[in-house]
Order: sequence, then structure tokens, then C-alpha cells
Amino acid sequence: MMNFENIMKIRQAWSTFTGNHPKFPMFLKAVQREGIKEGTIVEISLTTPDGRRMDTNIKVTESDLQLFDTIRSMGIQ
Repeated sequence: MMNFENIMKIRQAWSTFTGNHPKFPMFLKAVQREGIKEGTIVEISLTTPDGRRMDTNIKVTESDLQLFDTIRSMGIQ
């Protein structure tokens, strides 16, 4: 179980992150508005500073949705 101090650290780190990347929370809100359903494909792409690229994707399962609900119920947004 998380203690209050750790929760506050995460909140501060999230605040810094969203300040550095203001479009990301807007993207998350759009995703939340549309909803993620079983079968949705999430793709992630990463490009390193030297130009190497790594890509992956997942097809969302029912257990993934349960994990998202658990995280949301903990107040982690």
C-alpha cells in the first residue's frame, strides 16, 4: 500500500511531467472520452536521440481493462 508521502511525490512528478508535455494530458482525456474497449490496439513508438526506432503494440484484453479500472479507482490519473 502506498503511503501519503509517496502519493505526493507521484503527484508532484506528474505535475512536472504534464508541464513539460502539455499535449499528453489532452491526448489522455480524448482517449478517456472515447473509451478503450477490448480489442483496441495501442501502439507505442520510441526514437532514441541517435535515431534508432523501436515500436510495439498491444491488443487490449479484458484483464487490461480491469487493471486500468483498478488504477483509476486508486485515484492515479
